Amino acid sequence: MNRASAALVKGLMRVGPGILPFADAGSAELPMPRLLRLSLFQVTVGMAAVLLIGTLNRVMIVELGVPSWLVALMLSLPLLFAPFRALIGFRSDTHRSALGWRRVPYIWFGTLLQFGGLAIMPFSLLILSGDTTGPIIIGQAAAALAFLLVGAGLHTVQTVGLALATDLAPAHLRPRVVALLCAMLLVGMGSSALAFGALLANFSAIRLIQVVQGAAVVTVALNCVALWKQEARGELPPAEEVDFGDAWRRFARSGRARRRLFATALGTAGFSMQDILLEPYGGRVLHLPVGATTALTAMLALGSGVGLTVAARWLTRGADAHRVAGVGAIVGVIAFCAVIFAAPAESSTLFGVGVTLIGLGGGLFAHGTLTASMEAAETQDRGLALGAWGAAQATAAGLAIAASGLINDAGSALASRGALGEALVSPATGYAIVYVVEIFLLFATVVAIGPLVRFAKPQGRKDYDLVTSPSFNSGVTR
Repeated sequence: MNRASAALVKGLMRVGPGILPFADAGSAELPMPRLLRLSLFQVTVGMAAVLLIGTLNRVMIVELGVPSWLVALMLSLPLLFAPFRALIGFRSDTHRSALGWRRVPYIWFGTLLQFGGLAIMPFSLLILSGDTTGPIIIGQAAAALAFLLVGAGLHTVQTVGLALATDLAPAHLRPRVVALLCAMLLVGMGSSALAFGALLANFSAIRLIQVVQGAAVVTVALNCVALWKQEARGELPPAEEVDFGDAWRRFARSGRARRRLFATALGTAGFSMQDILLEPYGGRVLHLPVGATTALTAMLALGSGVGLTVAARWLTRGADAHRVAGVGAIVGVIAFCAVIFAAPAESSTLFGVGVTLIGLGGGLFAHGTLTASMEAAETQDRGLALGAWGAAQATAAGLAIAASGLINDAGSALASRGALGEALVSPATGYAIVYVVEIFLLFATVVAIGPLVRFAKPQGRKDYDLVTSPSFNSGVTR
């Protein structure tokens, strides 16, 4: 082979890892086919997230006529289970089933909870909309139960699934494995958003039932494939006998965990308040059809995928994980400014750019905070650390989603009465107020992250140091 051919082959071999830093996440212990199969649990999590905060959000508000405050309340119910993610992670660290498994039982029962919630959800939503001769409270109670079941299952599957993946992967490849799992979450979100948009383009009650219950069946099928022969029976080392309180105190004292979780919660709230508002904003203010607004979730996923890839490249080259998260928050500020100005400009293009940038900033922020939490955790606290990160993120998202509906309704009511001035008598005013609040939260996130940024390189990490590199710092303001 001559020199030119050798250079060409070498370049081609670097395409995957160069563009997608998690493309070489496979190893002898966890080959890429097995890892990809395991990552299917993230696809089902992404599908459930899109169904809740994207498709059903739009359908409930626009097609079924449910008040936005009630929609916000319903969509925040799944996140009531979020604070228990730390406990779930801890229990999966120490659990021993009769079959010799730790993680698998939690993922399986979480899958069953998701299935049950999705199975009854479409019927409860139809009753909730008033399309019945019976009392509407039945629909409210059934819808609340459905959303709670889906939320409990979703949080259990994702927390323990991430812990199982890090158990199976060798230590030096765990950050790349997590990056791949995050990418698969985006794949699930993007593909399901496009599928739901196409299936519900001609909306009807029967079609809604078919789509949601079809998602329930797909969830069980994919999670069964993901779990098949992943965790060895009876071959895991015995878990340390420790109380949850003691384990939590040990974790909280390590690596400024409390500040990291606080910054994670602030940034997540800043990115999450728009979750139930973007599609109604596009439909009511910019007059986009159902298919176009559902595609917004795919645009979010695309932006998040780019953010994930960029974050992985920076981290692989030695960037500090907290600094990457801070850059994501700044990108989010720019994104929400674009979304706000899309209304007076009547520009769907500017709106699409803003939505994509929200995904980009959110991808950078999520990857940075998750990687920082993983690196700071002790081996025996891996499930607890991932659960704590998920609990902070999901709890903040739930509170933000609930608050966004109330703020939007209150701002819209004041604007329609002229209390905010004639210039703000517009259906976009309530949404804009929420987006401004998100901008302030993201600025507060940057302030909270600042003290976490490390300037000294730790010893013993050559393959994936999460420290500040000169090449990265040259393009980032301190």
